[in-house]
Amino acid sequence: MDNKSKIDAVVRMQDYIEKNINEKITLYSLAGQAGYSPWHSARIFKEVTGKAPFDYIRSLRLSHAAFRLQNKKERIIDVAFDFVFDSHEGFTRAFSRQFGMTPKYYSNNNRTPLKLFMPQKTCGQFYNKLKERKDAKMDNKTSPKTIFVQVIDRPARKTILKRGISATHYFEYCQEVDCSIWDVLTDIKEAIYEPVGMWLPDNMIKPGTSVYAQGVEVPINFEGKVPEGLEIIELPPCKMMIFQGQPYDDENFEDEIFSLQEAIKNYDPTIYGFKWACQDGPRIQLEPLGYRGYIEGRPVRQVN
Repeated sequence: MDNKSKIDAVVRMQDYIEKNINEKITLYSLAGQAGYSPWHSARIFKEVTGKAPFDYIRSLRLSHAAFRLQNKKERIIDVAFDFVFDSHEGFTRAFSRQFGMTPKYYSNNNRTPLKLFMPQKTCGQFYNKLKERKDAKMDNKTSPKTIFVQVIDRPARKTILKRGISATHYFEYCQEVDCSIWDVLTDIKEAIYEPVGMWLPDNMIKPGTSVYAQGVEVPINFEGKVPEGLEIIELPPCKMMIFQGQPYDDENFEDEIFSLQEAIKNYDPTIYGFKWACQDGPRIQLEPLGYRGYIEGRPVRQVN
């Protein structure tokens, strides 16, 4: 079984999970989507995603549930049943194991950041040797690091962002903009996902403003209040190729960012039938958090 066949089978299972996240899912139903035996389907799912099928499903359901609990009008028991937990107690135990707090506590204090599980469609992985840096003492025999490469479809949406003046990366941006902007972005309850740093394409940069900004995506029909000093722009639908490194010690985040960005420069997206599409949307970086590895995303288009 070649890698492409494995990946295609796992993507079919991922699609099925997303469509049935509020329904009972069995290994047999996943195997039906994959086209292989239940045992083989479970094995390749874990090989490609890094999680066993039901660990993946539980983590995804709990993250969806956490988003629901940001609305204090939601009853915990209703959320639990909607995501196929048999009881309030079982949901509370699972939520507490996943996030280190009870759903009741999170519902009442939902500014507390959670390590949400947000999977992407897998399209493969490749190996990269860290580039030697003159100012770093690095072993020439460093073993290759696995970098996961994934593609997601982004719908038409809006982004609420704060522009800089001339910043080209995060550190320059922090000198130009009050870093508390991250807290403002995190407080936007309608956000589709967590705040991101972004490198804007030429067609989205205003004269006298920076290529690098920070923002958060909201639904295309968002009509809420935009915080003072921020603006909102529309983003067209696009495909994003997501690159994710391995977990690392937080103090090494600069080396991890450098390593992954160097790998992306040398990556050929045509391997999986895509080409770079820089004008289709911002290039993004998620907050560097060691437990999940450094993550960047770049717009791509499928090659016909």
